[in-house]
Amino acid sequence: MKLGLLYSRIRKDEKLLLSELRDRGHEVVKVDVRKQRFGLTETTAEVADCDLVIDRCLATSRSLYATRLLSAYGVPVINSPETAAVCADKVKNSLALEGAGVPTPATEVAFTTEAAMDAIEEFGYPCVIKPVVGSWGRLMAKIDTENAAEAILEHKATLGHYEHKVFYVQEYVDKPGRDIRVLACDGEPVAAMTRSSEHWLTNAAKGGETATFELDDEARELVATASDAVGGGLLGVDLMETADGEYTVHEVNHTVEFKALNEASEVDVPAAVVDWLELKAEAANEAVMTA
Repeated sequence: MKLGLLYSRIRKDEKLLLSELRDRGHEVVKVDVRKQRFGLTETTAEVADCDLVIDRCLATSRSLYATRLLSAYGVPVINSPETAAVCADKVKNSLALEGAGVPTPATEVAFTTEAAMDAIEEFGYPCVIKPVVGSWGRLMAKIDTENAAEAILEHKATLGHYEHKVFYVQEYVDKPGRDIRVLACDGEPVAAMTRSSEHWLTNAAKGGETATFELDDEARELVATASDAVGGGLLGVDLMETADGEYTVHEVNHTVEFKALNEASEVDVPAAVVDWLELKAEAANEAVMTA
C-alpha cells in the first residue's frame, strides 16, 4: 500500500501510525501541507498515485480545504471532506446527531448578544457556551452567573472573526466527573477510555486522567449511529453519562488523537487503525478497477 499522510506537525499520534505502516512494509509519502500548492486540477504534493491519503492536519482550515481539493482530483481521502465539514463545525455536528436520533445535549444558536442572553437565561445556570469551530476545550466556558454571561458575550462580540458572532449555547450536563472517548473506524469501536477531572472540562489535552472503559451494547449502538450520521471514517466519538444513567453524545471528531487512548487501553490502537486503512485502500483500488 502507498499511503499519503497530510500533516503540519508530526506528533506522537502520527509517529505511531508511521511506525506501524513502515513495520508492515507500506510506502508512506509524508506531505507537509505548509509547503504545498493546490490548484483546481492538480497539486505539488506527490499523492496522485497513492492508494489512500489520510488527513492529519492540525489546523481545521487546512484539513477542510486540503481534503476537498484532493477529493476533487479523485484521490481517496480519510476522512472525506464531507465528514470533515460536518465534524469541524459544532452546529453541523449537533444537527447531524439530532437528525439521526442520537441523544445529544440541548443546544441553541443565536446571532446577537441579546438573543444569546435569552437562550442562556432559558437554559438557566450553569450552562455552556462554545465556539462553533475549535478543539481541545479551547474558548469553551461554563457560565454560572448573569454577570459572567454578559462579560463572555461581550468579549465574543468584539472578537474579529465572524464565527465568534455565532453563539452556540448548550445545556450543562451534570456528568460524573468524566466523559468517554471512543475511537471508531466506520462506527466499529477500536477502544474506549474515560477522561476524568475535577474541572468541568475533562479533555486529556486539559490534563484529564485516562482509564480504559468497556463499552456496553447501548454505547456501541450510539457510536455506530453517530459515526453514520457524520459520514463515517476514522472518528473520535465523545459521550457523557447523564445523572439518570443514560448516555449523550456531545461531539464527533474527525482528526482524532489517540496517543492517550493507546496508553490507557490494552488494544494496540495504531495496529487496529492500520488494519482498517488497509481495507479502505483495497476497497478504493477495487472501485477504481471496476469504474
